[in-house]
Amino acid sequence: MSDSIEKAAVAVEHPTARIAAPTPSIPFSVYLLGLSLFAMGSAEFLMGGILPMIAKDLAISLPAAGTLISALAIGALIGAPPLAILTLRWPRRSALFVSQAAFIAATVASLLIDDYWSILAARFIMGLAYACFWAVAASTAVQIVPADRRAKALSVVVSGLTVAMVVGGPAGTFISEATGWRGGFWAVVAASTAAAFAVLLALPNARADDGPAPDVATELRAMKRPVLWIAYATTAATTAAYMGTFGYLGALLLDVSRLPVSWLPAVLALFGVGAFVGLAIGRRTADRRPFATLTAGIAGLILVSVAIVLMAHNLVATVILVFLLGVAGFLLNPAVWGRVYVIAPDAPTLAGATNTSAFQLGLTLAPLAAGLPIAAGHGLASIGWVGAAMSVLALGLAFLDALLSRR
Repeated sequence: MSDSIEKAAVAVEHPTARIAAPTPSIPFSVYLLGLSLFAMGSAEFLMGGILPMIAKDLAISLPAAGTLISALAIGALIGAPPLAILTLRWPRRSALFVSQAAFIAATVASLLIDDYWSILAARFIMGLAYACFWAVAASTAVQIVPADRRAKALSVVVSGLTVAMVVGGPAGTFISEATGWRGGFWAVVAASTAAAFAVLLALPNARADDGPAPDVATELRAMKRPVLWIAYATTAATTAAYMGTFGYLGALLLDVSRLPVSWLPAVLALFGVGAFVGLAIGRRTADRRPFATLTAGIAGLILVSVAIVLMAHNLVATVILVFLLGVAGFLLNPAVWGRVYVIAPDAPTLAGATNTSAFQLGLTLAPLAAGLPIAAGHGLASIGWVGAAMSVLALGLAFLDALLSRR
């Protein structure tokens, strides 16, 4: 994309962006928001490794235990926008602490009861609170930094989810294997409690800018902009593109690439290393060249996805592609998150909340879409075609976004 398009978009959406004074670093409170998202997000990625233990303990089937994962995901998917509106006029610090407290309370409830349906309800409430925190945290991060640091601040917050996926989930699984399935979740409760009080003490309670007070009508009007929904579709498509592949990487590495099982955790950790590399690059480029960053990440996803199809039987090549998948997938994250705040600077809370739902939609659709060609008998390597198709869709959406922004 041309620099003129990007400058025009910034000038229209952020008239003060050119005079915003850069700061030497991201405020410490933004890192605490990322830490909180890590603690809470670990509960989302912990379940996959302990489903058999839960099924045995509750005397339910494995598919029934799997619905406990879906309950949190559905709560997170539908909860962000309405809860963002509900807490719109609350001080940001209060909204964050209340959502964290609700998450902790629901998690504790799920650990103290043995009834499947009650645990299912508690998991749904956990998802609602998790979504509310995520939405408010994202809008808070962009409000306490200058306009030229918004994508970087968002990448810090989102990196908490990355750490949860590659560290929090496996660590919680390890604890649960040693102490019983509830042990990992008690660790989540402890970490979330510590993070909640840290945010309460460190985050300024007042709004960081001198702009108008939050207004529901203004935020709702911003949602009528078609380009905003294109940005949401881009978020969902890019998330599904790399997470669908990631969900089946373990099976692909073991069954097709013939990786020794003892090496699987280390190789999957390469995805996390690549994710951190991608975020480190994206946070430095997304504020200045958002469309270029987004296009580069999507193009990388297309190439890596196709390469997985063609080279899945080559172990060395596949291991390298696992790393590159993390780089490409998370390189574009600061751009897709920062884009909604450029389009709707007058609706930072609701716009960010809906983008949170779009991200969760991508997470929900990813395993379903990637599983279709496998179910049709095309083999595990066919997940790469799904990733490539979703990436091509995302690329088209990005070009459409740029076209509408220029007009």
